[in-house]
Amino acid sequence: MRKTRNTLPGTAPRRVTLAAVSVTAALLLAACGNDDGGNSHGAGHDSSSSPSSSSSPSASTAASEGAHNAQDVSFAQGMIPHHRQALEMAGLAADRAGSAQVKDLAARIEKAQDPEIRTMSGWLTSWGEEVPAGSMPGMDHSGGHSGMPGMMTDEDMADLKKASGKDFDAMFLTMMIEHHEGAVDMAETEKKSGRYGPATAMADDIVAAQTAEITEMNKLLGKN
Repeated sequence: MRKTRNTLPGTAPRRVTLAAVSVTAALLLAACGNDDGGNSHGAGHDSSSSPSSSSSPSASTAASEGAHNAQDVSFAQGMIPHHRQALEMAGLAADRAGSAQVKDLAARIEKAQDPEIRTMSGWLTSWGEEVPAGSMPGMDHSGGHSGMPGMMTDEDMADLKKASGKDFDAMFLTMMIEHHEGAVDMAETEKKSGRYGPATAMADDIVAAQTAEITEMNKLLGKN
């Protein structure tokens, strides 16, 4: 019995010590695990959530904006020469228009449409598509673009160049209304069938701006 008592007391403290060591080690490991896990989870959350919340949508947006179709190409290739003719017409107003209001309108048309030409030319270049040739003055109005809505013929342009004062104002406004109506038709087609985000957004702008200018020009002509 003494030997048994001596053995059990000697063993119990050893087991208690081992248990304490085990518990302490477990607590230390748990603490380390929590620290590491918290850091790695936090880092993982930051690295995964930040890019997913910032770069993923932007990548998705870029992919969406980068996609284009045949209608987008047609829109840009058609609207560039259409805008160029509008700029040629507007450029005549400075020396020929009799009305300050007509001159102001022409200046606004130049300011709006010249940057759009550069933008659309950039799209076509990035897509590997042909940028329409032709520059003002002397562009061919009776060529391949004559079928576009609102385009003036060479005879129309020659008559406009010969006019001045009130005659020029009336002719310019009448021709530009028709020209704008054609551009609006082209832009509406792009809005319906285009795929490239910036192109459809530009089409929206063209419809809004040129519709407003059509109303303005009709008032200048005395039409309600």
